[in-house]
Formats: sequence, C-alpha cells, structure tokens
Amino acid sequence: MIDFSVEPLFQAKLDWMNIFVREECETMDLLWPETGACFDTKNESARKHLRPLQDQVKAQGLWACHLGPHLGGPGYGQIKLGLMNEIIGRSNWAPTVFGTAAPDTGNAEILAMFGTPEQKAKYLEPLMAGDIVSCFSMTEPQGGADPGEFTCKATLDGNEWVIEGEKWFSSNAKLAAFLLVICVTDPDAPLTSRMSMFIVPTETPGINILRNVGIPGDLPGDGHHAHIRYEKVRIPLDHMLGERGGGFKVAQARLGGGRIHHAMRTVGKCQRFIDMMLERAVSRRTRGRMLGDHQFVQGKIADSVIQLEQFRLLVLKTAWIIDEIEAGRMAHGAARNHIGMCKVAMASVYGDIAGRALEVHGSLGISQDMPLGAAFGGYMSLAFADGPTDAHRSQLARAYLKQTKPAPGMFPTEHIPTRLAAAKARYPNARPDAKTDGGPA
Repeated sequence: MIDFSVEPLFQAKLDWMNIFVREECETMDLLWPETGACFDTKNESARKHLRPLQDQVKAQGLWACHLGPHLGGPGYGQIKLGLMNEIIGRSNWAPTVFGTAAPDTGNAEILAMFGTPEQKAKYLEPLMAGDIVSCFSMTEPQGGADPGEFTCKATLDGNEWVIEGEKWFSSNAKLAAFLLVICVTDPDAPLTSRMSMFIVPTETPGINILRNVGIPGDLPGDGHHAHIRYEKVRIPLDHMLGERGGGFKVAQARLGGGRIHHAMRTVGKCQRFIDMMLERAVSRRTRGRMLGDHQFVQGKIADSVIQLEQFRLLVLKTAWIIDEIEAGRMAHGAARNHIGMCKVAMASVYGDIAGRALEVHGSLGISQDMPLGAAFGGYMSLAFADGPTDAHRSQLARAYLKQTKPAPGMFPTEHIPTRLAAAKARYPNARPDAKTDGGPA
C-alpha cells in the first residue's frame, strides 16, 4: 500500500525546517539575492553568515540528506527527502544551507558511487563539507543534451588524457573547483559505451571559458552558464570517473536523482507562490470588493491549488516507488516512467502557478519589489534542466506505446457493435426482447 506518512520524530524535524527556512534561509535570499551568490565560496560576508546556519542543520542531522547510507548519508529515503525538499524549495539559499545544492548533489552522488578512494578524498570530502562547489559539463553547442551528437573528445597520450572540444551551459563553471566532463573516448563503440567521464580541476591549463551566458534573473554580464572550449586539456589517467566507456552509465545515475529533486523543490516554490496569491486576495480591494471575492481570482486560486496537489502526489508516488526499489520490492528501473512524468509536468506547473500569482499581484507582481517576476521569467529553465522536456515526453510516450498491443481485428477493442455481438454470442438468451439486427431494443 502506498504510504506517505512519517513518524512523529521526523515530523518534528520537518516542523523545525519549516521555521528555519522561512526565518533564516529566506533572510539570506534578501541579503544576498545575486543568482550565483550561494555558490561563491569566496564571498566572505555570505560565508561568514552561512557557516553557523549550516552548523545548526548538521546538529539536527539534516545535512546532505540526499546520500543514502551506502554512500555515507543518513538514508532517509525519497519520501522523506521529498517532504524535506518541499520546504527547502522555498528559498534559493536553502539548498546550500542544507548541503543539497545542485549540481553538487548529483556530482557528490556519482563521486560516492564511482569514485576511487583517492578521488573521494580529494574531491568528494571537500564538496560534502561545503568548502568547494563543482560543475557538470555535459551538453554541447551543436548537439544540446543528445549524446549521439557529442563531439568533445578525450584521447590517450602516454599517461595522460587530452580533452578537446566545446561544452555549453556548464553551470557555475566559473566558481567551481572541478568539472565533471563527459567526453567521447571510443567513437566507434555503441552509443552507451562511447563516452567516459572525467574529473577536471578548473586550474588545469587549456580550460577556456568563452562566455558566461545569462538567463532571466541574472544581472547583465553576470551569467553562470559557461560556454567552454577545452583546448588540449591534459589530465592524468587516474582522473577518469568510473570505467572507460562508462560515462553514459555515470551520467544517468546522476540525472535521475536530479530530476526528482528538482520536482520536489518545485512543489515548495509553487506553494510559496500560492501563499502569496492567497495573501494578496484577502488584502487588496478593487471595484468595491476584495480580490478574493472576484470569480476570476477564485478560479486562479482553485486551479493552482488543484494543479499543485496533483503534482505533489505524483512526486510523492515517484519517491515511494524509488524507496520500494531501494528496499528490493520493485525491479530496478520501475521509477523511470514516473521520473519522466515529474520532469514533463514540472515546468508547466511552475509556470502556470507563478503566472497566476503574478497576475493577481498586478503591476506589483511584475516589479522587482516582488520575487514573482524573476521567478516567472526563469521558469522555462526548468524545462531544460537535466534534459529537455520534449525528449522526456517522447521517451514516456514510447514506453507506453511499447507496452500496448494493436487491435486484434479491423475495429478497436472498444468498438461497440463488435463487443455487443461477442456478448450476445456468449449469452444468447440474455436479452430476448433485443432486436434481431444486434442493436438496442
């Protein structure tokens, strides 16, 4: 039976988180609102304020909870992570405060799963401690997220790998201590065995950031998504993460978790938008009545509440399936379609609810005095994070089409005359009053 309940002790932790995120993490959002501030380890004023908050999180046993016990984490499971991330999603700074900021979460997971003891000591430990940040460098200018179009390559030269090519939208590369770069190492191999993953320290010669691309919400000239050219970047042999040809496997292990965690936090963001919409509806008057007394506004509120509840249940069911897989009660891969559903629904739910909240706030909503304008302006980035939404739509449809059998005859299986004829053949005396032509009496 599907069960989303948690024990009272953990509920108490969620209650603590709810107050802490609203009072402390949202305060950091106000004090350091710059897009990349939470990833800038050299911002001393922010870090000085951040560290005591992280200490409080650690004292609660809530630090870096995305890692399971086999990877050195507390092993709360995905349902509990979903409930936690719903709260964390309210604030831009909260993921950093709780040690769960992307892309570091996914990078930490694959370092824990595939890294050697030396790689873990050098890269995972400081990443988990929050002393450094990292970058996942996968997509390319000419091929986007399609691995079949990747051209950035790594070739062996003695006891080194030499990386050459370009990567696009490598988030936080300018602030990262290292990059995880996926490169073609075996171009003639099948697609899933063609690439390998490498750990590349950012001080390595030949890493040329051509431009840091901005998105809505970034200040002009302060983008955080790098277009990188790797110009004969040399790294030692022991900087491969996982096996040669195993880059696709490593990337997939990372991306699945990233998609569900993005969805979990989207629930929290959307709940905050609804809270703002409700408050505005009972605070502002127009045409002699409160906003909330107008049916158009009531419709926006109702649609948003229903849409978010549907999405929340989808996310929690997906989390439950992942927990069932981890417990050995479901087969590996059983969550794939549901993760895809979360990914597809996420951006539209976010955009719809943020847009309605903005409309209810009118000109104030679109202004920089409220967070709604920037939120709505950047919502489409969710449609591209961890793979474009359309690719997941197609994959999801193919999965269901593959399970479906064609109709056995000329007409669909729900064709009423065909089914009625079969029913009469099975029960010839059931309707003695029926017409002889097979139609209704």
